Amino acid sequence: MHGDETVGREILLHLIDFLVTSYRRDPVITRLLNNTRIHIMPTMNPDGFEATKVRDCYYTPGRYNKNGEDLNRNFPDAFENNNATIQPETQAVMDWIKNETFVLSANLHGGALVASYTFDNGNSVTGSMKGYSRSPDDDVFIHLAKTYSFNHASMYKGTGCDNRKTFPEGITNGYSWYQLEGGMQDYNYIWGQCFEITLELSCCKYPPADQLEKFWRDNKAALIEYIKQVHLGVKGQITDKNGTPIPNAIVEAKGRAHVCPYRTNQQGEYFLLLLPGTYVINATVPGFKSMLKTVEIHDNTGNFSALKQDFSFSEVSIRPEVASCPKIPLYRELKRASAAVKPTLHILGLMTVMLVIFN
Repeated sequence: MHGDETVGREILLHLIDFLVTSYRRDPVITRLLNNTRIHIMPTMNPDGFEATKVRDCYYTPGRYNKNGEDLNRNFPDAFENNNATIQPETQAVMDWIKNETFVLSANLHGGALVASYTFDNGNSVTGSMKGYSRSPDDDVFIHLAKTYSFNHASMYKGTGCDNRKTFPEGITNGYSWYQLEGGMQDYNYIWGQCFEITLELSCCKYPPADQLEKFWRDNKAALIEYIKQVHLGVKGQITDKNGTPIPNAIVEAKGRAHVCPYRTNQQGEYFLLLLPGTYVINATVPGFKSMLKTVEIHDNTGNFSALKQDFSFSEVSIRPEVASCPKIPLYRELKRASAAVKPTLHILGLMTVMLVIFN
């Protein structure tokens, strides 16, 4: 999405070629493709790439789109009002996220060597006063970042670029690195129900062409292992008494409520990325009693299939109205609500309840 950060663009072209040519030749890739819907967008900012006339390792105007906007500061933000004008590229990606059921994503960049995970922004609700902005799925995000880092040729070493900041195990919480407003990975997680991390793949943003083959070799295994992680956790379908899928039902793991509740798609499907363990899954059709089911989740990434747990609401025979969270600073509102009811924990709990790969 930054046009002058070219390594990710080239790596994704290599990835497309590798997946296509390996199908029915490599058993792992064949099973992966037979069980996974993969979307790859090699570039989000073609104008910025074309505008990069002078190749530089650190900075060129090609970072921005044709209108001079940084696309990774251009999305609605969950912590503060983002007054930037939504750009055509940003709107296209937002529409894409809305119209698809993405579960796992990566956003490729250059200028460092690290896997960075949400949140990029924060407030006291997410613990930012301690220099770390924690999401409800922090353990999953750490696992995802380490999956990439430890399968990369050298990212796991945590070496900084030109003696700059180092990253233990090659990962970092985005906010701990630097605060960022309007980023895509936070938007994707909150409003897209998609776990996205940011991959910084090269110290030099625009390296010489003869180094690209090595960058592909360094990232090849990490990309494949990361894609496999879409099969972590639990998935299923919510249906009514007639077996008809129920869209817009809320499905969450107990203790992991999202500020914008995760809902089923138009086919009544849900997907929750969870590490191995025991969880209580809460399915809710607005206006009806919730259903709770306890599940034991194992690591099924090698089998290319998450645990399947369906829910059938025998008393429901209606389709809930389409519901979506407004594109407002939801965590800022949650912070205000928390402050307003701080002496009464029960009320706080009630208010809380109410409340693929890019480059």
